[in-house]
Amino acid sequence: MKVRMCCAGLRNLLQGLTFSAKYYSKHNPPQRVCPYSKIGPKNCHILGCSKSICTHRSAPPGSILPCRFFSCKQEGTKVPSKTKQNTSIVTSDLLHKNLLKSEQKNWNNISPTYKAMTKRIKEKLEELHNMYTLNSRSPRMRFGENVYFQENGCIFLAKADDGEGNAKILFSVEDLGFSDAFIQRIRISPDQRYMAISLKSENSEEATCIVMKLGNLPVVEKVIPSAFSFEWAANDVLYYTTQKNLKCQNVFMTTFTYQKHTKLVYTEQDARFFVDLYCTKDRRFLTINSNSKTTSEVWLVDCRHPFESPALVQARTTGVIYHIEHRKDQLYILTTYGEPAEYKLMKAPIGSSGKENWQLVYALEKKTKLVDFEMFSDDCIMFLKNAAHLYLNVISFVSYSVQSIKLPTWACEFELESHPEHTTSTCYFQLSSPVHPPKCFAYSFKENNLIEQAVQEVPIITNCHTTRLLAKSKDETLVPITVFHNKNSKELHRRPLLVHVYGAYGIDLNMSFKEEKLMLIEEGWILAYCHVRGGGEQGLSWHRDGCQQNKLKGLHDLRACIILLHQLGFSQPKRTALAAASAGGVLAGALCNTDPALIRAMVLQAPFVDVLNTMMKTHLPLTIEEQEEWGNPLEDEKCMKYIKSYCPYQNIKPQCYPSVFITAYENDERVALPGILQYVQKLRKAALDHANRTSKKGNWIPNIILDVQANGSHCDSSWEHSLNEVARHLAFLNRELEEVCHPQHHSKSANNS
Repeated sequence: MKVRMCCAGLRNLLQGLTFSAKYYSKHNPPQRVCPYSKIGPKNCHILGCSKSICTHRSAPPGSILPCRFFSCKQEGTKVPSKTKQNTSIVTSDLLHKNLLKSEQKNWNNISPTYKAMTKRIKEKLEELHNMYTLNSRSPRMRFGENVYFQENGCIFLAKADDGEGNAKILFSVEDLGFSDAFIQRIRISPDQRYMAISLKSENSEEATCIVMKLGNLPVVEKVIPSAFSFEWAANDVLYYTTQKNLKCQNVFMTTFTYQKHTKLVYTEQDARFFVDLYCTKDRRFLTINSNSKTTSEVWLVDCRHPFESPALVQARTTGVIYHIEHRKDQLYILTTYGEPAEYKLMKAPIGSSGKENWQLVYALEKKTKLVDFEMFSDDCIMFLKNAAHLYLNVISFVSYSVQSIKLPTWACEFELESHPEHTTSTCYFQLSSPVHPPKCFAYSFKENNLIEQAVQEVPIITNCHTTRLLAKSKDETLVPITVFHNKNSKELHRRPLLVHVYGAYGIDLNMSFKEEKLMLIEEGWILAYCHVRGGGEQGLSWHRDGCQQNKLKGLHDLRACIILLHQLGFSQPKRTALAAASAGGVLAGALCNTDPALIRAMVLQAPFVDVLNTMMKTHLPLTIEEQEEWGNPLEDEKCMKYIKSYCPYQNIKPQCYPSVFITAYENDERVALPGILQYVQKLRKAALDHANRTSKKGNWIPNIILDVQANGSHCDSSWEHSLNEVARHLAFLNRELEEVCHPQHHSKSANNS
């Protein structure tokens, strides 16, 4: 099953995502978004069910890691009357507006300082982007003799044997008046008479589904607002989910021939669960997947009988996640069921799908992360990560054998071919790292070997060295670190170091190729990726060991990683910067409070910096769903005290802080702007208070800068917007570490600004 690009999101499920939303642009192929929610009681409703009671996880510069909705507004006191409540809201809104105006004025005054350096960096990044994307292309979807693909906001149809020079345009974003939108998802009906497309703008979380009737002159057949996922169950039967307030809980079925109609098929009544759709690779079943972060439930729609009521596979069981594929009348189940609570491949007959009938096919080794899974007619492929190395495991259903192949040591990320044919004899994929552009590989089922594709016409990265380390954390746990640096760099202790961290939701650090990372390597920087607990780099247990009452372990891991890097001669504190985004802001902000002397500067993108006040507000759309990651401070005083012990906002105090650059978005529905505004105000005041108390000649006062973007949202940005954002971040870091990072550029910048 294709999971990153276009399926129901098994890869995101594997990472334990509560929400995943990837970047899309004219330069990138259509990708999936896949949300998951939390555990809840057995509350679901299949409409039309005969029983009265149902028995039932190459990105552009600046793309941020996925996370849940966060609101960082301050916790207010309860008021007895609506009048007082309305007054409080008005006062809060006025304060917010005043703070925003103040920060915008501050940024307008400061930004000219970075103008010349930002321009230089942008030009270099554009050069690298053109160099490494010149020969790239979006994924091709093959249906028999037809090939579908999208380029620059258009969807094309070409004949497989006729080349793409004579490709026919089926759809154009601009022609339909959606010039500010990008194509997010494409689904072709089995008979290729219809095409469903989702369009999304960077300023909104919700997408619109456009259904086109294909032919000599394609026409718009239907427009479905707020559509999230959709799949064709038959030639003219489309199932889809709708999104409201960041939740997907309803599944609809709509038909396009004969008696056209739309009806509600499924409703998930537990707000902690999120509903998504997927078709098995052989298209035998459409699956309705209701998922929380730790629990799953799947209903099957038989694509041969799409109007029949969905059938339950296995009732939701707290702590059991499972995902369904199909092969030769057997259900293949990827699940956490059984001990240890890591992923296993199991199977069961269609007619007896309860977990008591699940038979083990393959179990992962301890501390192994299942990154992706793809089903073929006679084999399945698992992409695995163990000790930061990528592996390919091929399971043959014919010979009942398992072949394990270690992928190149430089590889950190992979991308499967979009829509691989179920009966293909070769599986195609790409490997990359933050500093290595995607390189094409293939696995041949017939030859049982890995094939490196023809050399691409892009420069080969030969001057970058990849090192993998293990740091001993406070409790003796070994924490992986991946380090990149220029082979020609001398005196590494004098080089600037950029440390990356995330550590939440079981999500791996994003280690796909980015032009700005390569630029930094070329300019002598060291890059370090700290795979701390709370993330998913070493399986589900790695995440469990870093969430709720274990969240401080991630902070201890981060501290140990930075200290080890310095001890081994990778830079030193005054030349070290920390980068984090979204929920990664929790650990970054916490380290800034506990160990500010370890770093000189920090860049944060839409950071989550006030866990306590957010988790105290259950009226927010997804706060309840977040309780499995952070805990429930409203009902557990111990949890409240624990969150307060590490929450970045709550622990700001007068001391010598590093300089901080934060980017936030006015339209961010996941990390609300008011909380970031208040964090910046409090942090700046603490830094100034410390400076005033210890005033002496040469006393250093950190720069605390907030750049609020009117456009963009938490999960999606255009290439141009991301380019500007990253250039500003790097200009800030270069200026803060100017004594070692190209002082000549800083001098020019200062003279030209």
